[in-house]
Amino acid sequence: MPERKTRKKKKIGVVLSNKMDKTIVVEVERTIAHPRIGKVMRRINTFKAHDEKNECRIGDRVLIMETRPISKHKCWRLVEILEKTKDKSAAGLVGEVKA
Repeated sequence: MPERKTRKKKKIGVVLSNKMDKTIVVEVERTIAHPRIGKVMRRINTFKAHDEKNECRIGDRVLIMETRPISKHKCWRLVEILEKTKDKSAAGLVGEVKA
């Protein structure tokens, strides 16, 4: 049986939220040229992706790949974490109150 080539889409983005169990929200930014004016504009899309091990933090750059529908809104999965965040405030670790 020959091995099938996958033509699944891959996107690179930044994690916006990891509050759900095994789910992350990834923001993907792209630039397009306006068809008439020619001005370069930013477009931002958000995707919910499956994170099996709950290893992503807010601010991480990740690679996601299209997959079968996992739930109503989730049809992407985490492939790898390209860059971990260095800022602890972006990772949600600064919200502690000291008494």
